[in-house]
Amino acid sequence: MSDGRRVLRIKLLIGFMCVALIGYAIMLGRTSLVFVTSGHPAAIGLGTAILIMPIIGLWVLVTTLKAGLDHQRLARLATDSGMELDVAGLPRMPSGRIQRAAADALFETVRDELESDPGDWRRWYRLARAYDYAGDRTRARETMKKAVQMEAEAR
Repeated sequence: MSDGRRVLRIKLLIGFMCVALIGYAIMLGRTSLVFVTSGHPAAIGLGTAILIMPIIGLWVLVTTLKAGLDHQRLARLATDSGMELDVAGLPRMPSGRIQRAAADALFETVRDELESDPGDWRRWYRLARAYDYAGDRTRARETMKKAVQMEAEAR
């Protein structure tokens, strides 16, 4: 499958999931209003508790989409400045993931680059990508947040 078709399918899936979540939030909101307006204390409590779920869901949707857009922007800027990690030549497992030893070696290289220039958001972006390739998603997310924050401050 070509990259263009793959990207389109991903965007359509994200759009579908967003619409589905919004529809689900609306249905939950309507159900909670029925409970709250019933006048029974237990139903009012249940309706209030049900109303919390779509609020949390919509908050997660907005923050996740914002983070995704921020990460895409950094990826575009890093690519434009020639700072995107080139992993095309790294050995891969049958699943397509980079072999652990190669990912660890890439991480060491990128970490050393960051130590030489810790004030550049591109270095933090590269470190986040290296964490991701090495399989450390938690540190990848935290490092990417730092890169997004540093890039925003640099604007």
